Amino acid sequence: MYMKMISNILKENNLKVTPQRLVILDAVSHLNHPTAEEIADYIRKNHPNIATGTIYKTLETFVGSGLIKRVKTDSDVMKYDGVMTPHHHLYCAESERIEDYDDAELNNLLKNYFGQKQIPGFEIKDIKLQIIGKFLKQ
Repeated sequence: MYMKMISNILKENNLKVTPQRLVILDAVSHLNHPTAEEIADYIRKNHPNIATGTIYKTLETFVGSGLIKRVKTDSDVMKYDGVMTPHHHLYCAESERIEDYDDAELNNLLKNYFGQKQIPGFEIKDIKLQIIGKFLKQ
């Protein structure tokens, strides 16, 4: 059932449905802001024949189609985010861990603030806040 949903997402975005694309999009959705290497490791457990180059190329295709977004850490490590609904990130500067932060009130506050502020010569397409700190042990 879940793979049928992924297949429909690919079709809705005018992408050919291939076994490689299905498992790569599945991996992005199951992992928390993974790197391409983490995606490859996850996939190879059940699909050892998918080439690393295919994974990188497919990730870029997904980014270009708006299915996923890139998220870069402070040390320039590229990660991928499969959550396309409006959200922000909590970023741990020590571990480079990224967690999604959903807050409708914050979204509205930022949208209203920048809607009233006119930045000369600049059109805002999206607003994403990255809150930098460190995760405390619980």
